[in-house]
Amino acid sequence: MMHISSHHLEALRMVLAGKVITPEDADYDTVRIQWNNDVDRRPVAIARCVSPADVAAALTFAREQDLEISVRGGGHAFSGAGVCDDGLMIDLSAMRHVSVSAGARLAQVGGGTTVAEVDAATQVHGLAVPTGVISHTGIGGLTLGGGIGWLTHKAGLTIDNLVSVDMVLADGRYVHASPEEHADLFWAVRGGGGNFGVVTTFEFQLHPVGPEVHLGLFFWGMDHGEQVLRLARDVVPHLPAEAGAQIAIGLNAPPAPFVPPQYHFTSGYLLIVVGFSSAAEHARLVAPIREALPPLFELVTPIPFVALQRTLDETAPWGLLGYQEVIYLDELTDDVISVIVDHMPAKRSPMSFCLVFRLDGAYSAVGDDETAFGGRRAPRYVINMAGIGATPEILSADRAWVRSLWSALLPFAEDSGGYVNSMTDNDDDRVRASYGPAKYERLARIKATYDPGNIFHLNANIKPAHSPVP
Repeated sequence: MMHISSHHLEALRMVLAGKVITPEDADYDTVRIQWNNDVDRRPVAIARCVSPADVAAALTFAREQDLEISVRGGGHAFSGAGVCDDGLMIDLSAMRHVSVSAGARLAQVGGGTTVAEVDAATQVHGLAVPTGVISHTGIGGLTLGGGIGWLTHKAGLTIDNLVSVDMVLADGRYVHASPEEHADLFWAVRGGGGNFGVVTTFEFQLHPVGPEVHLGLFFWGMDHGEQVLRLARDVVPHLPAEAGAQIAIGLNAPPAPFVPPQYHFTSGYLLIVVGFSSAAEHARLVAPIREALPPLFELVTPIPFVALQRTLDETAPWGLLGYQEVIYLDELTDDVISVIVDHMPAKRSPMSFCLVFRLDGAYSAVGDDETAFGGRRAPRYVINMAGIGATPEILSADRAWVRSLWSALLPFAEDSGGYVNSMTDNDDDRVRASYGPAKYERLARIKATYDPGNIFHLNANIKPAHSPVP
């Protein structure tokens, strides 16, 4: 491991209001660990920042010491991009705050805040930010790559609801980016990831949601895969604006009270339809599902929005080993369905699964070039394939399963690109394919203006163009 003199570390401690953590500290291993335990990197030091000034000081220190830089928000990425080897990890976990202006329907959110913390603060006012589906995800990384979740159909991606950001740039400058200030930078951070600086505060537009919503959860065994996916293909694209849905494949039924004992831990197909309007409207939406294909069990019930946001948390616990791939498909054709169904029996771990989201509605009301999001805005599906295991051997087997399924689906996709938040391996070709040539080139020019040295490269990296934006 690279060594930094105690003299230099003490100098960093003197200028940082937060804490500097090194391998000699008792909490070093706790702080450096990411959600994906397959990632085991050891930074020389961790700067736990409590303010933008701390972030600027940490960046200056890293430049002076010629250190690699990683930025950790929630630490939830499969890629483990928040932690580096032999460098300085900038830890934003102490910058967790949410300030809500209910009248203006705006929220100011610190860069280290989690989805659960955002929900807790906004739901007091019956408001919500469209975010993800795992509550312990960090809002920072989720937002910068796009942000897909239950409210995408109703209110768009997380970035579609971003009003402004406060950032610290590679050279230590503070900037405010919005449609009126640093508009090029504001465009880039809405989908371009952490390539352009460290966002210390996000400002979001809020939407009236909850505090109670309506859950419709339907479960079928693995032997009904083709019928379930065809049913979902018929139902999900026609949902009204005040609804959202998700298809989960390969998850085990929990030993919950609503699950008959004989189906505990049974692997199967799950269709979840969430309603954001009335109970009667939701009942109307879900009735055709059980009539078309009676499930093994179901749960149709009112549920607090904050509980909905935690529904899938048990599928992504901290400390396991994970690998994920992702692909965009225009349609769930019969051939696509056959490929998915045929590949599911090969997975080894009961925790490995596929999640399928339909992207349409408010998502498609935004133009392709209005944000830097790495994907077309035409209605389509995004399929996440996750191998999750308790041991390296099981992960190795299911990493191969994920790659095999992704390869089998690739002929049905327009290209090899995908949702950058869901990619474990951020190789250059995949990143370029995800954004497309024109958008990537525009991002590269903006990168050259704000981070010409590519200091922020431990991500789905946009390499700076040779000449900056005029």
